[in-house]
Amino acid sequence: MEAAVASALTKEVVLKLVALLSEKHKLSRGLKDDIRFIRTELDMISSARDSHMAAGRDPASSSSRISMEEMRDLAHDIEDCIDRFLPCPCVACQGQGDAASVLRRVKKAATSARSRFAAEIHKLRSRLKDAHDRRVNYQAVNGSSAGASPAAADTGAETDPVGIDEPKQELVDILLQQTGPGKPGVISIVGFGGSGKTTLARAVYECPGVVRRFPCRAWAVASEHRDAEGLLTTILRQLRTTDAPLPQISMDGFLRTTECLIVIDDINKQNWDVIKSILPREAKSRIIVTTTLQSVANACSSGDGYVYKMSILNAEHSKVLLMKKVFFQGCSPELERGSTAIVEKCDGLPLALVCMAKFLLGENELTGSHCARVCHNLGHHMEKEADFTKLQQVLVNNYSSLSGYPLRTSLLYTSVFPNGRPIRRNTLIRRWLAEGYVQCQYKRSDLEVADENFRELIDRNIIRPIDASHNAKVKTCRTHGIMHEFMLHKSMSDNFITSLHDQNRSNFRHLFIQNHASGSTLSSNQRTSPASDDAAGSEKFRARSLTISGDAGEAASEFCRCELLRVLDLGECNDLEDSHLKDIHKLWHLKYLSLGGTISNLPKKIDKLHCLETLDLRKTKIEVLPVEVIGLPHLAYLFGKFKFGKKDLRKSEIAEFSQRKSKLKSLAGFYADGNPGFLQLMAHMKELKKVKIWCESTGADNKGLPDISKAVQKFAQDGMDTTGVRSLSLNLGNTMGDFLGSIQEYCYLSSLKLHGQLSVLPQFVTSLCGLTELCLSSTNLMGHDLSNLRKLRYLLYLKLVEADLGSFTIDNGDFPSLRRLCLVVKMPILPAVKEGALPYLVSLQLLCKDLFDLSGMRIEFHDCLEEVALDSMVSARTAEMWEAAAKKHPKRPKVVFLKRIDPSEPESAVKYVTADGPTREKCIVDSPQSGSVSKHGPYLKKTVVSEPPRAASELSSAANGAMPPSASIC
Repeated sequence: MEAAVASALTKEVVLKLVALLSEKHKLSRGLKDDIRFIRTELDMISSARDSHMAAGRDPASSSSRISMEEMRDLAHDIEDCIDRFLPCPCVACQGQGDAASVLRRVKKAATSARSRFAAEIHKLRSRLKDAHDRRVNYQAVNGSSAGASPAAADTGAETDPVGIDEPKQELVDILLQQTGPGKPGVISIVGFGGSGKTTLARAVYECPGVVRRFPCRAWAVASEHRDAEGLLTTILRQLRTTDAPLPQISMDGFLRTTECLIVIDDINKQNWDVIKSILPREAKSRIIVTTTLQSVANACSSGDGYVYKMSILNAEHSKVLLMKKVFFQGCSPELERGSTAIVEKCDGLPLALVCMAKFLLGENELTGSHCARVCHNLGHHMEKEADFTKLQQVLVNNYSSLSGYPLRTSLLYTSVFPNGRPIRRNTLIRRWLAEGYVQCQYKRSDLEVADENFRELIDRNIIRPIDASHNAKVKTCRTHGIMHEFMLHKSMSDNFITSLHDQNRSNFRHLFIQNHASGSTLSSNQRTSPASDDAAGSEKFRARSLTISGDAGEAASEFCRCELLRVLDLGECNDLEDSHLKDIHKLWHLKYLSLGGTISNLPKKIDKLHCLETLDLRKTKIEVLPVEVIGLPHLAYLFGKFKFGKKDLRKSEIAEFSQRKSKLKSLAGFYADGNPGFLQLMAHMKELKKVKIWCESTGADNKGLPDISKAVQKFAQDGMDTTGVRSLSLNLGNTMGDFLGSIQEYCYLSSLKLHGQLSVLPQFVTSLCGLTELCLSSTNLMGHDLSNLRKLRYLLYLKLVEADLGSFTIDNGDFPSLRRLCLVVKMPILPAVKEGALPYLVSLQLLCKDLFDLSGMRIEFHDCLEEVALDSMVSARTAEMWEAAAKKHPKRPKVVFLKRIDPSEPESAVKYVTADGPTREKCIVDSPQSGSVSKHGPYLKKTVVSEPPRAASELSSAANGAMPPSASIC
């Protein structure tokens, strides 16, 4: 892990050195020579380390580690030096009016401090040369001391498993339901390492009913074979009594005529490609595979297969496992507290619980306080104690198997968030971009690369989805609790992440405060004597990010001393005041800023944050946005709910804004209240892709509505030259949406949301090019208008939130592309869906508490259906009927139940959360919790996200119906 942090940092510094050598910086020849030397040396070191890791050798000797730490510190010092000299490296800033003050500072720094900068660079060159000599002398890179990276750990099948009875029965039923020859459907069991995949597969394999049905069986572990041919040989030897080679044609015939069961544990894509090539089109044989990769599970179970996603153990099953393994005589009240701490720390991962139990068995006397101490120092124990070897191997392998240092560093970065709290996908990606942890490849944008990195972490089940948007992209996620603990310990060891109250915090790149209440300051821990106060007060922090959750104490007024911050996340800070932000303009490098619910006003000098790219004000009380914010030259993402700060814009001001070439991509959102300011500027935001508008009537004449119509039309027409994402959300408020009828021309939108009353469906909706996502909420439209939606032949997602949909009919051939349908109704009368309609539907949500029986729905009409969601208040009879119908369906769609959460604001839409017991609420797309899921990934619509309670206080609030602090509204 040390190598990943050092290499990612080294590559980032090299890019900055390249920028520094560009034509715009007038540097002396000697300074240029020093910079070129540093650049070349770092490039060579980074390349050598990449080659070393590609060969599976992560340096582990003492000399290697010391050398790596030295290179990491050097790279830190070089980057700090460059950042202080070059506040904004963007070449595009030159010549822009608002960037003039920044450029003047750059020139001043380049003039008055040039000699000091040159001297510092020369010192760094000397240090780098000395470090290189030491590496060569002690063979810190290519010496024989480099250890091999750990292989994938086969944790083996647990002999006394807990909590697998239901999933075992589900898979056994699927395995036995098909009789006679047919397409060889594959059951894929997928999940994070140590989640019990092998144990579940072994339980199914050894089930008496399965043994009787498949007397000819084979079990093979793919990771124990060097290639697929060796794996195939192992399987064949178990299926046949002879060791003689078996021709492919014979194998084909054998599988076609013989009822045999093949289990392949820990399979990868290469193994599957070989196995697939010998499978006949029809066979009596069945195959079960286990894998940590969702993409591999999807490939193996494509067609008529079945993907089962492993769930973590709930708290009850976790405690049962501990009772079996270590607490043999039960728990006293004091020991029960320790048991609860272990359950929370292990986060339902069976392997972690087993390893913890094994470690605790060595204690002479177990107490709750000792268990709590073990949990507090779990990262240290995992690294040092032999009882955690298997767990350590699994966690390290999950990390080291990632493709490249940037992705590994991006994963480590997730440990800066509180353990157990949901992380918004877009928040994480934007922070990665702000930190520079995404490296563009070929002609793809940095956002595309970041999105691909996120998807790889999801695919490998290293971070788990807990909510998805309607387009099947994961919307919120979290790391597995034990993986978070492991990464945070490593990150602290590598000077990567630590608490703001760590005594050595000035050496770390990322700082956090979590649930702090002591009131210490940034400098208090550094003060050793009265004489050192001045030195402590001038302490320089090299931190690039600060994340505060809970109370910051006095530190809230001093974060501006972290002058090199790129990310300042105060969205969860409970005691921040407006006055704490008065010096925020001094954070010249800041790219990401998020503020929380205690903030009412932005500081006056907010426009000085020249590099700011993301400004998130959604949780604040800010109602009026200063016009200067919109003019920030790099601002790309602006979130909140505010009005424009200036009543009338002069033509000269609009022209000046247009000349600046706004980089805004997302503006979500603003009130259109008769003030045309936002709407006027919106026409000049050429890169705008997503916009959200709250319409507000300004009187009987509805004076501002034509301006909204023109702005919407201009935004949609500008999309005609694109094919990507273009999203519009309109909350019609107290207006009637008839003004949208003035939009006549063909336009392009990929996503449209309309909330509020309409007398008729606007014509432009059904003529939109590229529309794939549509949500109509509280429109009061009836069947005739809704029937016009059938013209949207490319629609993938449709959500209707209405009082009554009884007059709506979906006929044969309607919605030929639709994959997800969500109907939220008050009256238990659903649309009539005819046979032949919705041929590719995979998700059906029918949310009405008074739903009776199947309400005329025939799910057998939908061959691809994989999930049905119902209101948790439906009767037991209705629930049983839907579950019975799902079991008869060839795809056996999962039936889940959602609890209605009424909106806190009248103009907001209804939300739903999963009803999963009295004290545990989670999003229905938390696929690690939900058993079988779509092989295309989680796909359910927006919900409130509430994770399993992490503490007694949260447990209590959840039991009382309150949402814990970690809940996020989607």
